[in-house]
Amino acid sequence: MSHIMNKIPSPCYVMEESLLRKNLMLIKNVSERADVDIILAFKAFALWKAFPLFKEYGFASTASSVNEAQLAREEMGSLAHTYSPAYTEENFPIFMKYSSHITFNSLSQFERFYPQVAATGNTISCGLRINPEYSTVETDMYNPCAPGSRMGITAHKLGDTLPEGVEGLHFHTLCESSSCDLEKTLDAIENRFGRFLKRLKWLNMGGGHLMTRKDYDTKHLISLLKSFKSRYPNLKVILEPGSAFVWQTGYLLTTVVDIVENGGIKTAIIDASFSCHMPDCLEMPYKPVIRGAKDIEPGPTEVSEGKQTNTASEQSNIPGDKHPNTGKNIYRIGGCSCLSGDFVGNWLFEKPLKLGDRIIFEDMIHYTTVKTTLFNGVPHPSIAIIHEDGKLEIYRTFIYEDYKNRMC
Repeated sequence: MSHIMNKIPSPCYVMEESLLRKNLMLIKNVSERADVDIILAFKAFALWKAFPLFKEYGFASTASSVNEAQLAREEMGSLAHTYSPAYTEENFPIFMKYSSHITFNSLSQFERFYPQVAATGNTISCGLRINPEYSTVETDMYNPCAPGSRMGITAHKLGDTLPEGVEGLHFHTLCESSSCDLEKTLDAIENRFGRFLKRLKWLNMGGGHLMTRKDYDTKHLISLLKSFKSRYPNLKVILEPGSAFVWQTGYLLTTVVDIVENGGIKTAIIDASFSCHMPDCLEMPYKPVIRGAKDIEPGPTEVSEGKQTNTASEQSNIPGDKHPNTGKNIYRIGGCSCLSGDFVGNWLFEKPLKLGDRIIFEDMIHYTTVKTTLFNGVPHPSIAIIHEDGKLEIYRTFIYEDYKNRMC
């Protein structure tokens, strides 16, 4: 592997095909055993050059924008399961062109746009997003059931009957959650919306099902879904995780370009940026795992949408380390943008860092790759995949024209 690492440009998002296939096989197995549809949410992963691998396993996709919907048709070869918080007169006809299912966030949106679907002979299956007013997600930024949420329709607004033309319901209340969280959520769904379930064609359980995480109980998930389907045999059940598909399938490779010290704090500046390339680290914040380093500020696990850090003991692979808060090899990692807060720290490294050393941030394929920005004109990292045969393929390297054309 070391000879391949030397060929990877820096910075670069690197995905490993063998790890991706492992996830795809697990998800396909869950789908088949539970007899449910599991589809990819583009908001977490949209590297379309890797879509042929997904198509091998028969996966379709979900979309929340016209760009995602068109990408589903062009590169996944299927129509999208579409949900958007709001459609417009300009974009709804485009959504219709590329969608097999369309979910509406409010009754007013359904009333406004459903006539366009009906005029086509109902070739698109329509549904409503519901808000069960229950979620196990503790971070408000990612909790669609927080008080005052704009996401979904609460039960009391629906009365006893659904509008004509509604064939399904959709909820999305989970985030990197367990099957037990789903079980509790389904209890809330049945309590509040059970009166509708036997009359519908489908139920979309949204994303957040992190079934490829090593401690996830897939057997319980399959049993839970089978039990639910036995109560509602009329329903086609759909899950649309994003993170689970590419969880721990790759990393962001960076290089140390300078080391500065101020007030006794050493910062290793890299050729990438937390602000531009790992924004969740600053927005949540959460602390990523660095290969070969130890987090010396342990605390409770922090979860963001599509990212999870571990405690210090889980991150460390430095043999014999007993006192992480002492020593000369402690560094902040600083990004290369001009934002003062573009840094995260501190980590203990096995030996002093020097210019040219490579720093690898683990698990940086999901969400991170779709959230990159061109703030400060900092280029996007290259994107690459290491195939099962060990060959490196550079999907794309970004150049000046990418920045210039983005700006106008």
